[in-house]
This record gives sequence, C-alpha cells and structure tokens, in this order.
Amino acid sequence: MTLTLYNTLTRRQEPFETVETGKVKMYYCGVTVYDYCHLGHARACIVWDVVRRYLQFIGYEVRYIQNFTDIDDKILNRACAEHSSMEAVADRFIKAYFEDMARLGIKEADEYPRATHTMNGILRLIHELENKGFAYPADGDVYYPVRQFSEYGKLSGRKLEDMQAGKSDRVNVEDPEYQKKKDPFDFALWKAARPGEPAWESPWGAGRPGWHIECSAMVRDRLGDTIDIHAGGADLIFPHHENEIAQSEAVTGKPLARYWLHNGMVKVDGEKMSKSLGNFITIRELLDRGVDPMAVRLFVLTAQYRTPIDFTDEAIAAATNGWHTIKEGLLFGYQYGKLLGWDLGTGDWGLGTGNISIPSTQYPVPNPYIERFQETVNNDFNFPGGLTVLFELAKELRREGNILVHEGKTETSADELQRQWQTLVTLAGVLGLEAEIEAETQTSNGFSDAEIEVKIQQRQEARIAKNFAESDRIRDELQAEGITLIDSRDGTRWHRN
Repeated sequence: MTLTLYNTLTRRQEPFETVETGKVKMYYCGVTVYDYCHLGHARACIVWDVVRRYLQFIGYEVRYIQNFTDIDDKILNRACAEHSSMEAVADRFIKAYFEDMARLGIKEADEYPRATHTMNGILRLIHELENKGFAYPADGDVYYPVRQFSEYGKLSGRKLEDMQAGKSDRVNVEDPEYQKKKDPFDFALWKAARPGEPAWESPWGAGRPGWHIECSAMVRDRLGDTIDIHAGGADLIFPHHENEIAQSEAVTGKPLARYWLHNGMVKVDGEKMSKSLGNFITIRELLDRGVDPMAVRLFVLTAQYRTPIDFTDEAIAAATNGWHTIKEGLLFGYQYGKLLGWDLGTGDWGLGTGNISIPSTQYPVPNPYIERFQETVNNDFNFPGGLTVLFELAKELRREGNILVHEGKTETSADELQRQWQTLVTLAGVLGLEAEIEAETQTSNGFSDAEIEVKIQQRQEARIAKNFAESDRIRDELQAEGITLIDSRDGTRWHRN
C-alpha cells in the first residue's frame, strides 16, 4: 500500500518518497495575524493536522513547521486604527489562534517561526540573491527580477507573456513602486521604511521584508534547502508559492519542496466568504453558537481536501449527525466494556480524563479495518473514504449496544467487540476525532446509565425464568451502588440515591 499524492508542481499523482528515509519535513504557510481565524483557516489547519497525524500513523517521523506572518500591511493598518503597535496586534491574535485551534483539537506544530524572529535569515537570503544577480536595490527597496528566473511559473502554470497581455490596463504608471521596478512583474524582497512604521536595519537601509521572502527564509532556517511537503491554501499558489520557489531555488539550485500540496477554499452558501457579503464566519463565532468542534472536523474531512467545500446549515447539521454516530461508537467501551468483561489493562483509555485515547500496541495486526482505511487514505489522503470505515465500525457497535440493552447479550463475541472498539478509537484518533465522556453519564464509582439498563433487563429475564436468587442478587448489586429499582405494572424505573 504505497502512499501517492497529487503534486501541484507536476500536476499528477505520484508515489510519496521522502528526502530522508522514514522522515518528513513539512511546512505549512500559516496565518497573517491581524484578525480572528475564520472557516477557511479552520479547514486548512484541520487538513494539515490530519495529514501530519496520518503520516505519523503509517510510521513516518514528521517535523511539522507552521509560520506566523507578523509583518504585514493589514497588521499595521489595524495597529494604527487601534492606536496600538504591530507587535501588540500580532501577539493578541497569535494568542487567539492557539485558543481557537485548541478547541478544534489541532495538535501544535513542532515550531511556529515568526517573520520578526527570522530577520537574520531574511537578510542573509536577500544578500545571497543579490550576489547571484537575482536582486537589485532601488531607492531603499530591493526587488526580485522575475524574468531572470527561467522556470518562473512552473508551479502555477502561468506564463509571463500571457499575464503581460492583460496587465497593461491595470498598471498605474504613476505609482512610485512601479517606477522603481525594472519590470512590472518584479516583486519586493525588501521595502524601505515609511514614517511611523516599525523598521529593521539592513545593507539597503531601514525597512521591512516582503511577504514572500519571509517564508523562503523560515523554511530554509528551520528545515533546510529541500523539504518534503510544502502545504497551503490554493489561493497561495500564485504569487506566494511561485515566488518562494523563485527566491529559494535561485540561491540553492535545489528544489524547495518535493511535493506541493494545496487545500481547496471554503464557500458559504455557495458564495466566496467575505466581510462585504456579511458571510464572514470566525471559528470562535461558530463554536460559540454551540456547534461541536468535532462536527466541524467531520465537516472538513467529508470533502476531498483539494476540492472547494460549501459551508451551509444543512452541511453542518449533517456533520453533527455523523459525529453523533461516531461518538456513540467511541463511547461504547466506556458504557459496556465492564459489562462485557473486557480487560482494559493499564493503558490510558480516557476513562476519567475527558478524552478517549488508545495505546498503539492495543490493536491487532493484521487488522482488516485498518488495512482498508490505510489503503483508501493512501490514495492522495482520501479522508472521506477513510471515514466510511469509521462509520461502519460505529454503526455496528451501536447496533450491538442496542441488542445488549434490550436482550442482555450481544450477537458478536465480547473479544471481537473489543477489537472493533479499539480499532475505531485508533482510527478516530488518526483523524483527530475525540469523544468526551459527558458528565451526566458518569458515576463516581458505579455503573453507567447503559449498564444499569442492561442489569435491569438481565434481572427481568431472571424473574421470568423464576430464578429469584439471581434476580435478588442483581437488585442488591445495584442497591450497593446507590441505585434503587422501583417495579410497577409499567415496568421497572430506577434512580440514583
């Protein structure tokens, strides 16, 4: 079962082969921290979080880097409007980012470099570009001569001559920046300081870096000249990722990344999300409405990661229903495990910790469910296909739980049910789907609600069989746990003392 990925650079699906055997260097272009994260950020962060989890699941050692862009006109504009500073605005929204991602169950990256903390690497890279003839200064600015890089456009598929035909009508020849450039397509590596803005000293004068050079420098500083996976939203293919390639490869002469992966965009009710349309939804707004974070994850994972996805009330309702099904399966072991005589050993099963997790050594190998899951997901991270395995397991466990409650026994052996539950918990963990044990179903040291119902059914069967000793034993067992039974012509009711 070979993992194959669609590579934006080659426009085809290819077997995944890393630079270093067994190890993955992965970089995700993160957020510009001038506002709260929205649904588009949620999709991207969930997708690349699950990609990382899956690579680890199939045995890779993954070093995952995600940057923060903390130098940007939008940040400066917000700081000015709030009579604050760029640093204060960035710090505030970086803090908010971590809060939002924690609610979505996103695992933290190995490192979060910030542009302002990578200034030495940025200046060094610009200096190397200048020495190789791929940068020229102009009145305090420094520009990259796009036509100097013969492979420019190889990622996006755009050709300069085609873009030139439609660009003349959009160029403002009076623009001071345009007048500094040798060619309209050239882009800024360094921008001269403007009054009232933060600036850093450089050989070309005080100023700040351009957006594209920041990522090239952070990738190189943290992961080296060539990485395995460079990920980001499809909106970054051009010009951001195209320019990253031009900058980095002009200096190193090596591929910046072996695989370029891009997630599709999020629409809201069929339209592009924007503040002007009034359909701009932040992660915290959505979750504060009461939408379960796991339903958001499931909503994202039900679509192939490269395709656009449409956020609607109907879609999130369907994802919520789907999550309830998987959640029932994940809680099966907590509700029925003791009754089925399972030996859960000393592993961390989440009982009392809030989240269910499973030691990797607990599931059997080979396992047909895991094999099917892996075979499906290995096809360009086909997470929707992988989810079908989870739903199959969850529905089977729910069915067996219902049989157990109403008939006092299961159709499937206790050992097989334990294997199925362990498998479901394992695969759900790969997708970052975790079920919290709800407080109302917990007891400090006794039976869960479902277990009580099963005990009552077993007692009823004993009474029908005139096995009154067994009936009394079950009643006494429940009484010892603080549970009182009340028999009537309508059946047996119970309450906790």
